[in-house]
Amino acid sequence: MEFTIEFDKQQIEAIENILQEELIDLGVQSVILMDLAGNVIVNLESGDKRHDVYSLAALAAGNYGAVSAMANIIGEQEFSLLFHKGEEESIHFSKVVEDLLLLTIFNKNVSLGFLRLKVAEAVKRIQALI
Repeated sequence: MEFTIEFDKQQIEAIENILQEELIDLGVQSVILMDLAGNVIVNLESGDKRHDVYSLAALAAGNYGAVSAMANIIGEQEFSLLFHKGEEESIHFSKVVEDLLLLTIFNKNVSLGFLRLKVAEAVKRIQALI
């Protein structure tokens, strides 16, 4: 899949501000806006932990692609929730637009329901910029 959306500096800064306000400032450890090929567009971290962002993005793109293929096999267009829960940290995937994925890493101090609400708000704001 070829990435077709191009961002200017103002859009990138606006997206960074949205992600900072909606997610990082509220306790999320890391957010990555990426294309479906695994290319990182925006990466923000709270400073609590460091992740290998590029490896994570590449693996997340592959994971998202595999889960999307499974959805198609069973007759679904896509699964609305893609989430991996760990003992200490969890990962939430959200499709922003056709070619963009938002990956959110959060710990057990952030509830999934709250996270989903804040991610949905951030996604709407980002979609309005594109």
